[in-house]
Amino acid sequence: MNNRGLVLLLLVAGLSASCAVGPDYHPPKVQVPAHWSEAQVGGATNAAVQVVDWWKTFNDPELNSLVRRAVVANHDLRIAEGLLREARALRSGALWDLGPTINAGAGYTDARQTPNSLPFKGSLTNFTYLFHTDLYDAHFDASWEIDLFGGKRRALQEANALVASVEENRRDVLVSVLAEVARNYLEVRNSQQRLAIARKNIAAQQDAADIARARFKSGLSSELDVRQAEALLATTKSQVPAIETALKQSIHRLGVLTGLQPDALSGELSEPQPVPAPPPQVPVGLPSDLLRRRPDVRRAERQLAAATANIGVQTAELFPKFSLTGVGGFQSFSAADWFSGGSKYWSAGPSVTWRILDYGRVRSQIKAASAQADQSLAAYEKTVLLALEDVENALVAYSNEQAHYRALSDAVTANRHSLDLANERYRSGLIDFLNVLDAERSLYQTEDQLANSQGAVSISLVALYKALGGGWQTEVQPPLTQR
Repeated sequence: MNNRGLVLLLLVAGLSASCAVGPDYHPPKVQVPAHWSEAQVGGATNAAVQVVDWWKTFNDPELNSLVRRAVVANHDLRIAEGLLREARALRSGALWDLGPTINAGAGYTDARQTPNSLPFKGSLTNFTYLFHTDLYDAHFDASWEIDLFGGKRRALQEANALVASVEENRRDVLVSVLAEVARNYLEVRNSQQRLAIARKNIAAQQDAADIARARFKSGLSSELDVRQAEALLATTKSQVPAIETALKQSIHRLGVLTGLQPDALSGELSEPQPVPAPPPQVPVGLPSDLLRRRPDVRRAERQLAAATANIGVQTAELFPKFSLTGVGGFQSFSAADWFSGGSKYWSAGPSVTWRILDYGRVRSQIKAASAQADQSLAAYEKTVLLALEDVENALVAYSNEQAHYRALSDAVTANRHSLDLANERYRSGLIDFLNVLDAERSLYQTEDQLANSQGAVSISLVALYKALGGGWQTEVQPPLTQR
């Protein structure tokens, strides 16, 4: 290459390193409130949040074990990891597009030409070799499109952003899986507690029915007392199958979440245990933290970055494409001198292509890319709002369920006292047996509701941790503006 060609090549390379058409991406700015409206209620505070291993705040070794197994074996996580590997592989292709393409080839051709195809007539004795030939060829060819206007660099930016969005999707799946494991485990313990309450009340109501039956046989009460006691007993028994169904379904769900057969954990979880209690305080941080912590928000932001880069990819099609191409190799009619000096051939030179008559199609693609970027911006803003809504709703549910639990606890205390009084007055003959049954019914209902509310408090906390985007951070994440 002469000096003029070298200077031209360096000039083109310098221009390509500094020029990239299309808009440069800047992370969008969104308005978020300074504080949560419910952050000081029910133990939630605006203190800095640490939600990396939030399930450990329940202090339940079984829950910790289930989470560890789910992280390793959950199928949704395995699918998300496969998608991430796929995206990274495709990104590598975009990176290689910046360099030259080099191919190698070799071939052998056995060809026969008819004499009648020659453009002359005459003695063909000395030209017989032209009719049947063997051609041996081995060559390398290379082409390099110089990224003068940055289309390929924008494509690489798009691929990088898409890889990051798929990585955030994997994290989002992880957040959901961890929350599902915790929720179903809490439902298992809650169902076991409700079953214990139901069976305790069935035993008490069975005793009451036996007493009513004995008093009826002794002529001290009417048959109505017996039938009412039996009706209350049957009603309480009817609640048991539904609770057992919920218990089995939660155990089956946990089995699948941990990559096992649905009934694989039945023996492990068969022993009833209390519902794990939430911690006294739950730091939730500030609303602005969600932009860094929620994987779905981060995913939407990366998708917006990819859509913005795609505008540059399409805009580059308006400009000419400069390429350097070359080919060199060995070609001979005989294998004996195939790689000799006389068999060498080569060619090299620049080329330019320009879609001059296709501007209408190119501009339509640019407009479509711009519209897709606008959609991605709206999707990002919507995702931020939904994230804020999730946290606000989870805070309200968590605080109000605690108030509900406290009220039910008072109701259970009052109903136990009421039942004691009813039994005492009934034995004294001061009230009908119906009053005792009503007191028993009220006590069972409030005890069951209290147990259910206790589980709901812990489940609401799981929903809050999920809304805060907890459970995936393994290291401090850089701000989006540094990407």
